[in-house]
Amino acid sequence: MQITKTLDGSTLTMRLSGQLNTTTADKLSDEIASSCDGVTDIVLDLEDLTYISSAGLRVILTAQKALRGKGSLVIRNASPEIYAVFDMTGFIDFLTIEQ
Repeated sequence: MQITKTLDGSTLTMRLSGQLNTTTADKLSDEIASSCDGVTDIVLDLEDLTYISSAGLRVILTAQKALRGKGSLVIRNASPEIYAVFDMTGFIDFLTIEQ
């Protein structure tokens, strides 16, 4: 998985490409943790993400909980397949997802 980060003021956009799975979830978690100084909002651009596993969902859930009350987490450009995973797991009920 590749992660491209862009910081615009207090908003961090992370564009993910490839697969977010057991092997790569820690990489995303570490990138989020190391980039949070001064960041209130995180945008995860998933346009090029081809797969997400439960480990990837856990990282997103953890990031969303960490930002609660401080800022927001937005999921952007999820493919129909990735969106279906969010739907089946109930994540669409508490995540902000922009298509």
